[in-house]
Amino acid sequence: METVIQTLARELGETEAHIDNVVRLLDEGNTIPFIARYRKELHGSMDDTALRTLEDRLQYLRNLEKRREEVRSAIADQGKLTGELSAALLSAGTLAEVEDLYRPYRPKRRTRATAAREKGLEPLAELLFAQSRDCPDPLEAAAGYIDPEKGVETAEEALQGASDIIAEAISDDAAVRKALRELMLRGSVLEVSAAREADSVYRLYYDFRQNVGKLQGHQVLAINRGEREEFLKVSVVTDREAALVLLRRRVVKPGTRAMAFVRSAAEDAYDRLLYPSLEREIRNLLTEDASEGAIHNFALNLRPLLMQPPVKGHVTMGLDPGYRMGCKVAVVDATGKVLDTTVVYPTHGERQKAACIAELLKLVRRHGVTHIAIGNGTASRETEQMAVELIRQAGGGLSYMIVNEAGASVYSASKLAAEEFPQFDVNLRSAVSIARRLQDPLAELVKIDPKAIGVGQYQHDMPPKRLDEALGAVVEDCVNAVGVDVNTASASLLQRVAGLSAATAKNIVTYREANGPFAARKQILKVPKLGPKAFDQCAGFLRVPESGDALDNTGVHPESCRAAEKLLALTGHTLADIGKLAELEGQVKRAGAEKLAEACGVGVPTLLDIVRELQKPGRDPRDELPPPILRTDVLELKDLRPGMTLTGTVRNVIDFGVFVDIGVHQDGLVHISQISDRFLKHPSEAVSVGDIVKVVVLEVDEKKKRISLSMKQA
Repeated sequence: METVIQTLARELGETEAHIDNVVRLLDEGNTIPFIARYRKELHGSMDDTALRTLEDRLQYLRNLEKRREEVRSAIADQGKLTGELSAALLSAGTLAEVEDLYRPYRPKRRTRATAAREKGLEPLAELLFAQSRDCPDPLEAAAGYIDPEKGVETAEEALQGASDIIAEAISDDAAVRKALRELMLRGSVLEVSAAREADSVYRLYYDFRQNVGKLQGHQVLAINRGEREEFLKVSVVTDREAALVLLRRRVVKPGTRAMAFVRSAAEDAYDRLLYPSLEREIRNLLTEDASEGAIHNFALNLRPLLMQPPVKGHVTMGLDPGYRMGCKVAVVDATGKVLDTTVVYPTHGERQKAACIAELLKLVRRHGVTHIAIGNGTASRETEQMAVELIRQAGGGLSYMIVNEAGASVYSASKLAAEEFPQFDVNLRSAVSIARRLQDPLAELVKIDPKAIGVGQYQHDMPPKRLDEALGAVVEDCVNAVGVDVNTASASLLQRVAGLSAATAKNIVTYREANGPFAARKQILKVPKLGPKAFDQCAGFLRVPESGDALDNTGVHPESCRAAEKLLALTGHTLADIGKLAELEGQVKRAGAEKLAEACGVGVPTLLDIVRELQKPGRDPRDELPPPILRTDVLELKDLRPGMTLTGTVRNVIDFGVFVDIGVHQDGLVHISQISDRFLKHPSEAVSVGDIVKVVVLEVDEKKKRISLSMKQA
């Protein structure tokens, strides 16, 4: 039998030594970002995604081992553990297989078979199920078990009880269940029909049939929700005769007197026990697979959304549109500090709109606003038109962008927002959040529950714990990939840094407020409850621009600072040259990376990381991405014509296509068939959230506000 390490190495295509090192590092309490960035020599430079896959699979295999031992112990306590059963448990590769093996020995609620055993009919069932050549006729055999005191009045009643026992034994047989499950997964059809005659969003599924192996995840989740809301009736339809043929081959012995009796019991086992149970299993399996797919897709979309390029160094005006409550306005400086707030009412008539533009123009000139961020919610179109008129009257120097405001209202009503902006009401907090989303999407979005950001599908139907874990891991990886300025970061951002918790992040902010900015990275050790282990995990991801040591503002870990200084000395440089070392990479190649790594006392991957940091200290990977599209004029749905070529931003990637913001109020849909000339199993193979893409308008339905786009013809 393979060990956990061997299994992981085989499944992930890594060496056993690397897998063993990662497992040891995880068991020692090291975080994934720390392992990925600062322990490359130990795992062969696996990235954070591969390491998280390893961590998830490790947890599953350990749970499998634990459950295997629990089942083995439970069966042994009953005195029924055989060598064959023990071997089957050891070779079981999934939790489902372990549970199948345990099924006959698991304590059961009272069943028909239980009642039959209490009547003393188990020996009769065993005799008939054995189907030996010398087995008597079932009716004759049953005559010896008539016992009115036990409630068995006739031979027929005895046979019925024996049949119930045999049916349950067949139903509990692990091999039978496995074979039938495979048959059903291969050949069953999910049939869906309308549960009532009302029109609904589930009309597509009112008469729907699909092989269970070909069902798409989004179809499964939509059908489940429709069934829950009582619009749909759902069943798994299996070829009963094919299933019974398989069952008979496994349990019926031809040519014996008990053959017909056992065949009848097998049919009862299938109809009454096996099919209903396996139908539930298959529905659960489909849901689990669909949920995992949706969670994976959500995480896939969340990463590029968080890693959108920031629009740094500009005074920004945030507009949170609205009708009755007006448009909330917040002006923030280049660091996100709130400079001014107001509320205007551009939708209350032309005169009010003109007054709004005049008031906003004053704010623009007073504070030197260069960018406007407009939330994409209610009244966004009218607010955008007002912004375009404002830009014209300003005479240039201004641009705007529609910002996805999903989750802004959740944040503005949160305890965190109340602590950050106690002087503002809920609506004005939203405007601040919208402005900051343009300036630094990552720093602002970390304050919001990832589920509220809106780049997934059916997220409210997902297992909450699993979804939180997956999305939390993405946020953590993004924050640590970018790095955090310890002197300006909020507690929300700091708590996502490897090794820090909500409590230690808050302590950092409290210490900073009481003692002023951190002057060195080592000073972080003075923060209450932040010990050496936590410092070891977080230090490399924290930046201290105010430090006198230039390395404190890089991603060079404190443990590698001496190696960095040695490298600089060997190549004829000093700490003062950091950021001006364009030729350093070439010097390392000429001198030999292996030789220099040995001289500096580090591995080659660490040496190369140090080189990159010395060349571009505090580098932000987001700066290498295409900048967001800033607009100066408005485009409306009625302006669109088939054949128009436009540039847009991908807002969401789902199973059947991608939604693209092309500058009108409604995102357009590029169906998966219109993304690429090559076959795509999933749109994420070709495009990610935040990508800037060229699209061609295929069709516009103004009434339904639907826009069909193509990337193939652009």
